[in-house]
Amino acid sequence: MDLDPSQSALVREGLIIAHHGVAVEVLFASGEHYLVRVKRRSGHVVGDDVLVRGEVLERLPRRTELRRRDAMGKVHLVGANLDVLGVVVSPSPPPPAGFIDRVIVAARAANLRPFVVVNKCDLDAAKGFIMELRDTYAEAVSVFPLSAVTGEGLTLLREFLGEGHRGAFVGITGVGKSSLLNALCPEIDLRVGTLNEYNGKGRHTTTVSTLHSLSDGGELIDTPGFQDFGLVDISAQDFADHFPGFEKTKEVRCRFRNCRHRTEPGCAVVELVTRGEVRAERYATYLEILREVV
Repeated sequence: MDLDPSQSALVREGLIIAHHGVAVEVLFASGEHYLVRVKRRSGHVVGDDVLVRGEVLERLPRRTELRRRDAMGKVHLVGANLDVLGVVVSPSPPPPAGFIDRVIVAARAANLRPFVVVNKCDLDAAKGFIMELRDTYAEAVSVFPLSAVTGEGLTLLREFLGEGHRGAFVGITGVGKSSLLNALCPEIDLRVGTLNEYNGKGRHTTTVSTLHSLSDGGELIDTPGFQDFGLVDISAQDFADHFPGFEKTKEVRCRFRNCRHRTEPGCAVVELVTRGEVRAERYATYLEILREVV
């Protein structure tokens, strides 16, 4: 609902819980919801704390913000004031090469704790897919295999989010983010899509970013699906520091402070790869994505 004109002189603090393009929905501590009109490129995002005076919003300083770059180079705000970020993947459709790594790096660079949700673990192809992901990422982040359809594995994710986290799910279209959010928060009843039979890709079902409170504690932002997660303002050094699989590199020091771990002399990371302490597959992926940030 719109703000009552009689309250236009009042200043109230609230939280943006939905963004509809030309309007945002604000939740006040009293439990009241108000729809406030905004410009399409206002810069407001779900998770923002705001002061509301009539039809005027003033955004309060953000504790954290998550951004991504699309295939055309445009930067998008995903959410604000988060503390955790879940990258949702599935055996069908599988994640694009490097997608999980980019999300983990972006989360860590934004001071968020990343985790991986493997949906559709009830599918025949899931067992090998889960083993591969655990082998690659389990030492770097928490991995939650589950099925939004059968409910298998949901308890551990509920317990994690119930610690009081505010998080978001990101993932390509078709991995079942809406189904997962429906399973965690049944009362919202998000529309669920199916895979395109021609190309095996998902159809967009979430078109509006929304924030939902979970019955067991915690909050989740549901975001529209997308096929890419380009990094924004990440230096080569930050990329190396946050890359999953490079955790052991924090214990060593390269000869040069600005080493990019390629062919520089005295590179401690290359030495770890040579000794097998950093997996060659992880290093190859690192080099491939590094080209985007240098």
